[in-house]
Amino acid sequence: MSPSAAAELEQVRRQARDALRAYYTDQGPHLPDADYDALMARLADLERAQGGGWDWASPAVRVRPPELEPFPTRRHATPMASLANAYAFSEVEEWEAGLRRLLPEADPTFVTELKVDGLAISLRYEAGILAAAVTRGDGVTGEEVTPNMKTIRGLPHRLPEPLSLEVRGEVFYPLDQFVRLNAAREAAGEPTFKNPRNAAAGTLRMLDTAEVKRRGLALYVYALASPPPAHLTTHFETLRWLQGLGFLVAEGFARARNAAEIERFHAEWRARRGALNFQIDGIVIKVDQLALREAAGSTARSPRWALAYKFDAEQAVTLLEDVVVGVGRTGVLTPIAHLAPVELMGTTVSRATLHNYDQIARLGLRIGLRVQVEKGGDIIPKIVGVADPDQPGGTEIAPPARCPSCGAPPVRPEGEVDYYCLNPLCPAQRAERLRHFVSRTAMDIESLGPALIEQLLERGLVAAYPDLYKLEAAQLEALERMGRKSSANVIRAIDASRTRPLDKLIHALGIRYVGERTARLLARHFGDLARLRAATAAELEDISEIGAVTAASVRAFFDDPQQAALLDEALALGLVPQPLAPEAGAVAALAGRTVVITGTLSVPRPRWKARLESAGAHVTGSVSAQTDFLLAGEKPGSKLEAARKHGVRIVDEVEMSALLETA
Repeated sequence: MSPSAAAELEQVRRQARDALRAYYTDQGPHLPDADYDALMARLADLERAQGGGWDWASPAVRVRPPELEPFPTRRHATPMASLANAYAFSEVEEWEAGLRRLLPEADPTFVTELKVDGLAISLRYEAGILAAAVTRGDGVTGEEVTPNMKTIRGLPHRLPEPLSLEVRGEVFYPLDQFVRLNAAREAAGEPTFKNPRNAAAGTLRMLDTAEVKRRGLALYVYALASPPPAHLTTHFETLRWLQGLGFLVAEGFARARNAAEIERFHAEWRARRGALNFQIDGIVIKVDQLALREAAGSTARSPRWALAYKFDAEQAVTLLEDVVVGVGRTGVLTPIAHLAPVELMGTTVSRATLHNYDQIARLGLRIGLRVQVEKGGDIIPKIVGVADPDQPGGTEIAPPARCPSCGAPPVRPEGEVDYYCLNPLCPAQRAERLRHFVSRTAMDIESLGPALIEQLLERGLVAAYPDLYKLEAAQLEALERMGRKSSANVIRAIDASRTRPLDKLIHALGIRYVGERTARLLARHFGDLARLRAATAAELEDISEIGAVTAASVRAFFDDPQQAALLDEALALGLVPQPLAPEAGAVAALAGRTVVITGTLSVPRPRWKARLESAGAHVTGSVSAQTDFLLAGEKPGSKLEAARKHGVRIVDEVEMSALLETA
């Protein structure tokens, strides 16, 4: 290869690895399917041009995702191959013709199925008992997530017969569950998921199995990966047999004799997909006769006997009439497009989120232009561009110079795309902040509902959460529909909230990116509010599951003079948050103890960190006089000397394991 061709090949390989990692292992957004397929096709062309056969380490052949601890890896009994894609009927016709040339003496027929857009999973049963659930991973090995999969309703833990087999399926979010999840995350000030697939991937890798169960994932199976019983000779029969064993299969699978019948099935479900409670991005076509699959074989990347026939995203053209600014509970200023009403996938769309002003500039949007609208992930309306890039005129859409509610100048934090109103007394935020503060998942102040909060704000009795602790029963009795008894109940509930657990207060404060789970992690790690308020960003980032963005947000919140003043006022009024009790099963000897890990250990460090934190320990990154234990592996470095200097107890893995087991 020429130097320029070799450089292009390496660049495309790098882009492909990034795209594959995002698609199969990350929670963030990935390339649109068409762009992803074009990238992989370009990579395949470049590798064919270099000659010398396939590079089996290439992302064109397999994915090599980073190992995500603490889930162990497990090898698939049969590799989980990806499918070739088609976007046009002509490609389906070419695929069918190729199969018939490959199998000249056979007459293949097909099964058409809905292509559920989720996360592929392999389920292994031994003697009829669910033994392991493993994600796709790189197609050869994946992550074992059995405890989390067992929370999914409709997944049999025990089969009606003592069979040993391997079943393949797709984990996904029902759309009503996904909408509720994002609404809850938005209300908690946490970033929302871009689409149901990414939400399913993130949920299935959570360490908190109870939270996975609460989120309500679902599963449809689509294949038997192990050798079928002798009486099964077709895929259609196999799906029916799996249903008889108690597995759920996506509705609508059918037999097809040729490409024309395949196209009718594709067109039917392209029109009907808006009525489904799960997301599909196309159909899957498979040769029905199992014996013919063996004869057809596979390429390096995918089986020749199956094809994914994708849908194009449904779009509509309408007029962008206006852009208004919405103010969220956390102060984020979000541009919202007002559109001339238009029908899209069976619903009328008149509003669409524009996400941020960088996106507006990138799309070249102006008020008064005709724009293309589609449903992102088939759920959320979004503008994808102007209908005609050469359209003249239109009014420029500029970032807000002031908060539309309180008039405060907005702030755009370095490295972020959003603008924020940082005024904690902003009227648009006050009611939402107070509703969040008193909610069941935060300070749980019964009887203090939205209507009463509105009255308190209108009468000037409260402006921020500390004012709740100044209220008197006589003030409440003067309000509408508030008698002596109901007023006394409200005051009693407010007083009871003064000693809520620390995690409830942290969640109630409304810190950006801090929901219930993150609040619990912070409360358990630091033990008391003073330690949390004094923690550095590095110390916050040391906590398992807390990244740099969340750590910076927590630090910025406690550094804000207005927020600090409000919290100090509430504490002076008798707010005394209580430390969390150790988790069930926590080791008493480590509850509240601080541990530092150093050196090379026999298992990955995140696994040790998770084990210690589940035992009640605070795991930090630096040794100080407050450190109780230094867990030292090989080549411990300077932390060992620091531990000796401060008189910290130094233990190896064997000693720490013994401590955990015997305490």
